[in-house]
Amino acid sequence: MLSSRTAHCLHCALLLITVFILELLTGGIKWSWWSPAAEPVEVNPWEIYGILPTFILYFLRILSFLALPQVIFNILGLSLFNTFPEKVILKGSPLLAPFLCIRVVTRGDYPDLVKKNVTRNLNLCLDVGLENFIVEVVTDKLIPGLSSFNRVREVVVPPSYSTKSGALFKARALQYCLENDVNILSDVDWIVHLDEETILTDNAIRGILNFVLDAKHQFGQGLITYANDHVVNWMTTLADSFRVADDMGKLRAQFYLFHKPYFSWKGSYVVTQVKKLSIIKY
Repeated sequence: MLSSRTAHCLHCALLLITVFILELLTGGIKWSWWSPAAEPVEVNPWEIYGILPTFILYFLRILSFLALPQVIFNILGLSLFNTFPEKVILKGSPLLAPFLCIRVVTRGDYPDLVKKNVTRNLNLCLDVGLENFIVEVVTDKLIPGLSSFNRVREVVVPPSYSTKSGALFKARALQYCLENDVNILSDVDWIVHLDEETILTDNAIRGILNFVLDAKHQFGQGLITYANDHVVNWMTTLADSFRVADDMGKLRAQFYLFHKPYFSWKGSYVVTQVKKLSIIKY
């Protein structure tokens, strides 16, 4: 069994080899044995194509540089930080952790899926030793039988509710939870935002506990992977795997290096402190 460091070194080597081969095939790197020398051909596009077409062509080529910062930070995230981390070690007792609200947002179209994942996440939290928490399901439609679960609170968003900012869909539901007559959390509590299909792991829970116990930052985000459970469609699952690379690349690099979401921010597996979230709103 490879160690975490060895696996990451092999990953970095494979990344560099892949980039080198692609550069060689596309002409980015020219070697005499691979690309025979040819006489350079002088072309003046301003004379051949005219001013306007040449300007448009140059402009379109320059546009490709817009993706350069994201490419750089993807490389940094995938190489500087261990891609195969070891098991997360708790930095403190779960009994001393602040109150956690695991908030799941759903439209309520798939009640069986919601109840299955809520039960699974709830049992996993208890197995890890988490005691000071609840699971809160925010839904547009009432889910039969969900309110009878222990440690589960169901919040149904009224159809007539509208936010001051005009936010819709998921943001509207999350803002409803922050209203004074709905919110039951204090300013020092923490919220873990999940989608209905998101499943926690023991490492994820330990990472969340370490984050809230440390309390250096009021907003945090974790890695989401796919194909961990039953795969319904391999094509869509493989397509989603690109999001994992993006997650482990530029998103991880921006948070580790700057502690700010300069490039993007996911809508699930977001950990926030109630006080700061109430200030920002949706």
